[in-house]
Amino acid sequence: MNNTGVRAREVDVVVIGAGQAGLSSAFHLRRGGFEPERDFVVLDHAPRPGGAWQFRWPSLTYGKVHGMHSLPGMELTDANPARPSSEVIAEYFDSYERTFDLRVRRPVEVKAVHEGEGGRLLVETDDGTWSARALINATGTWDRPFWPRYPGQETFRGRQLHTAQYPGPEAFAGQRVIVVGGGASGTQHLMEIAPYAAGTTWVTRRPPVFREGPFTEEFGRAAVALVEERVRQGLPPKSVVSVTGLPLNDAIRQALADGVLDRQPMFDRIAPDGVEWNDGRHVDADVILWATGFRAAIDHLAPLRLREPGGGIRVEGTRAVADPRIHLVGYGPSASTIGANRAGRAAVRDIRRLLAGVPTAA
Repeated sequence: MNNTGVRAREVDVVVIGAGQAGLSSAFHLRRGGFEPERDFVVLDHAPRPGGAWQFRWPSLTYGKVHGMHSLPGMELTDANPARPSSEVIAEYFDSYERTFDLRVRRPVEVKAVHEGEGGRLLVETDDGTWSARALINATGTWDRPFWPRYPGQETFRGRQLHTAQYPGPEAFAGQRVIVVGGGASGTQHLMEIAPYAAGTTWVTRRPPVFREGPFTEEFGRAAVALVEERVRQGLPPKSVVSVTGLPLNDAIRQALADGVLDRQPMFDRIAPDGVEWNDGRHVDADVILWATGFRAAIDHLAPLRLREPGGGIRVEGTRAVADPRIHLVGYGPSASTIGANRAGRAAVRDIRRLLAGVPTAA
């Protein structure tokens, strides 16, 4: 029973989220003999297939997407690079769900996960409650855009928006735009907006690091290891991109030469008509675009008290150290498309052992 007296629907595993990480996990559950709706259920709050990709801005075409890796068991082939990634990947995910009969339930909003009776977990949603022996959390970060706070922010008379709300470059025609953030989104926004805007200013907390040369497998493993070490310590994860630097391609080189990527240090305060530094400099602005990243969307897990004093959830592989029933896929080192695939497989392998009563490896 849940706290309303209504009997919860029982399954072995609940998967929360149907992006790359959730679909990979569901595929491996299916392949391991778990039956959808009987043994496991996938809950997704989005209105349709596509994970967070369905919410990406139209100018992010498939050809601009870096490192999109196919889901296990089904290649993404012959995609038109000029089409919006939101369309290409949403169609691919939709086909994937149907091909493997994953029966994703949507839109279902997970409100909280509580301790249940008999060692089970209660997953409370706006569509009833599920009781599960194990949980795969694959909720990503898109729903938790990070907005830094700066003095005077509430006085700004222009428009403030986050990458999650970015409508495309045409919306900034004739405006003076400040882009905050040194990641891939910030540089992409700047390069798109510059031809339309009256002027752009780029500010970051740290000087950007541009990476020459190919992104080798060895380099990728080293970057993932840095992120992995943070989650082992119970610290909030950084993105893999944050430790790899920005690839120095032809478009970046041109933007550097044109002065579009002329980075300024972070301003100290926001004024009604722009931003200011302590040395007396002032830049007028109509728009501040915060390309400041996202945080893990895990607030629904709060009742389980998994967070460490450092602010994150301590994870070994995908398993929450504080509760071996909980697996976080697409969290920390697995927050990439290829990482999510591997993590989905690893999580299901551990869950099979858990359900069979095999002791968790140290």
